[in-house]
Amino acid sequence: MNTKLTLSVNQIVIEEAKKYAKSSGKSLSSIVEEYLKSLALKEETNKKESSLKIVRELKGSIKLPDDFTSYKEILQGARLEKYLGK
Repeated sequence: MNTKLTLSVNQIVIEEAKKYAKSSGKSLSSIVEEYLKSLALKEETNKKESSLKIVRELKGSIKLPDDFTSYKEILQGARLEKYLGK
C-alpha cells in the first residue's frame, strides 16, 4: 500500500534529484523509497554486527566442563529435574 508523503526540500536539490531520476529511468518517489529502505536495512545490519561483536568478544571467556555436550541437553536435563524430579 502506498501512502503520500509531503517533504520540504531545497528547490535546487529537487531539480537535481528529478534530473537524476529521469536519467536513471526511475521515479523520484521510487528513489526516495529505495533510499529509506536502505537506511532501515543499514540500521538492522548495524544491530546484528553489534551483537556479533559482543559474541566474538565473549567467545572463549568461559571454560566448559569436559563432559559438556550441548546447551539443549543441559536445558532438557534441567527441565526433567524440575518437573519430574529426575
